[in-house]
This record gives sequence, structure tokens and C-alpha cells, in this order.
Amino acid sequence: MKKPLIMTPGPTYVSEDVRDAMSKEITNPDIDLSFYEFYRETCEKIGQLLNTENKVLILDGEGILGLEAACASLIEVGDRVLCIDNGIFGRGFGDFAKMYGAEVVYFESDYRRGLDVAALEEFLKQDSDFKLATLVHCETPSGILNPVDRICPLLDEHGIISVVDSVSSIGGEELLVDKWKIDIALGGSQKCLSAPPGLTFLSVSDRAWNAVKGRKTPVAGFYCNLGIWENWYENKWFPYTQPISDIYALSKAVQNIIEEQTTVERHAEIAERVRTALESSGLEIYAKDSRSNAVTSVVIPEGLSYSEIYDGMLSEGVMIAGAFDYLAGVVLRIGHMGENCYEEKLYITLKALDKVLRALGVKIKGKIHSNFID
Repeated sequence: MKKPLIMTPGPTYVSEDVRDAMSKEITNPDIDLSFYEFYRETCEKIGQLLNTENKVLILDGEGILGLEAACASLIEVGDRVLCIDNGIFGRGFGDFAKMYGAEVVYFESDYRRGLDVAALEEFLKQDSDFKLATLVHCETPSGILNPVDRICPLLDEHGIISVVDSVSSIGGEELLVDKWKIDIALGGSQKCLSAPPGLTFLSVSDRAWNAVKGRKTPVAGFYCNLGIWENWYENKWFPYTQPISDIYALSKAVQNIIEEQTTVERHAEIAERVRTALESSGLEIYAKDSRSNAVTSVVIPEGLSYSEIYDGMLSEGVMIAGAFDYLAGVVLRIGHMGENCYEEKLYITLKALDKVLRALGVKIKGKIHSNFID
């Protein structure tokens, strides 16, 4: 049976050259000194992608590991943490902080719009006594892109360490870590980078490193402790055996983006055409503004279920995603990120969606795929 075209918002299609890199003959990464150089070079390439001079680490685990590692390493019992919440992952970040003993204060904003920075500014005038703040760049379930270019400088003005979940935006959206004063930027391999799932990476500012090293109490755990990575290169000692094949693949995927040079522009152009095609056809996009260029969440037409649409799309050879939590059964999601973000793949996807929705009785204006091309 032919595998479906994967048009989900991660994991995404993995290109042949990345798969080839993953299949390279491996060495022993613990004792082969050349691998320490390769790991460092890969971290430097990721830093180039993030526009940062900060230290970069690659961790063996899916993107959630990075979120928890940041919380585990920075938070001590009783620390006040600001959780900037306008979506599922934004609110969920607060749960990680609570697990490590934080006193979490939530700043809530409209779940269908980009974060209200003016309201956050007013909030911080009244209360800014926080060790760190957690926030999400791209809320993948809703398709909202938050203005971290305005949020993080504001947090910096108040001396608050910023921890940004940018797992589904890196490689598809502009991210200027140093210019925007982002202390910790968290990424994952399986979204816009289109590498296999299984790795998280993060950049860490000097301020964040000093906070980790200046703890009064030890980190409650080993694997999530960023402190164990200090001087790994100088000492030629990894805290644990590295997933060498995954890192080979990630390095190639990052190199592909660097060489393309116009990846962000490609995502912006394709995303705008997708949104225009959907709305011109009479469908509703969940995000009212500040829309992501990596994923679009479409409101499921009244009277239909996600499973009906998913099954129909799969029968047409295309895999799309639903959502979870409060968005379960509310939206379907099309991932136009990484290797998914090309005209041919989106045309096939939208043509299939047009056919499936019509078969389910939805009245479509024109043809979705024709609107995409026009």
C-alpha cells in the first residue's frame, strides 16, 4: 500500500538526502574525538539558523524534553514564574514549571489572536517580580504566531529570563535570538527542519547559564539538568551517549536550510496562498490574526466530524491532523512546514480537501486548489 502524503504539522516528510545522512556508518560517539567536532559544528550551524552567538546544545529527546529541561534547570522551589498563555502549549508550559516547585502566575490573552503586548506591558508595570517567563512562538494547535520580537525585549527590560518554545517555528519563521533578547530558544527536529523526530535543541544565553550555575539547590534530576553540559567540549565528555544517527540527519537538514537561504520567504509565500485559498472557498481559519506560516488550523464545518474528514483525506492519499484539548473536534490542521511547504504538495492536499468536503455536503466557493493556484 502506498504511503500517504504526510501534510501534518510535524513530523513532516524527511528528504532523501537527510535519510541518507542518517544511514551513514556510525562510530562510538563517546570516545571518537572527531564526533565531538561534528557535534560542535552542528551546534554552530543551529546557532546560525537562530541568529545567535549563545551556546547551543542538542539533547536526545523530542522537543518536550527541551521545555522540561529549561524548567528543571532554572526553577527552584518558590521561584515566581510568569506563564504567558494564549494557547494549549502556552498554558501547558506552566504545568512543567509547577512540577519543579514554581509559583506560577498566568498572563492570559485571547486564544484566537496573537498575544496582546500592550496588555502584557501594563501587567508588568504592576507585577514584574519573576525569575523567568515561559511563552510559545508558534502555537501549533491554533496556528497562531506570537510576537516574540516585542515580548522578549519587554521581558528583558524587567530583568526576566525568557524561555521560548520555538519548536514549530524554527526554520519556517524569522527568529533573531540575540536581537530579540531571547534567553532560551527551544527547537525540535521534526517540524520545519524536516529531520526525523527525536531531538531537541536549545540556545542558552549567559544570563540563563548563570542562573543555572547560581542555584542554591541542586537540580531535581540528571537528564533534564542543563548544568551537566558545562564544558562538555573542553573535557571531551558527553553526559550520556549521543544518538549519532539522529544528529547526522539533523545536521544535514539544518545545512539544507542554510544553503537554501530563502526558506523563511518560501514559508511565508506558500502560507499566504493557502490561507487565501481556504478563505476564498468559504472556510474559516481559526486564528483571527498573527497567523503562522508553518501551520493553518481550519474550523471544521458545522455538522462534520474530524474523523470523517481525516478518513476521506486518507482515502485520497493525504494525511492531515486534528487537534487536542479544547480544540479536539474543532479544527483540522494542514502543515505547510519544512519539506511539506512546496506548491505541488499543497495543491494535492487542497484538491483532496475540496473533493472530500464536497462529498460530505459542504458548499465550496470555486475550487480550493484552483484558488491556491490563482
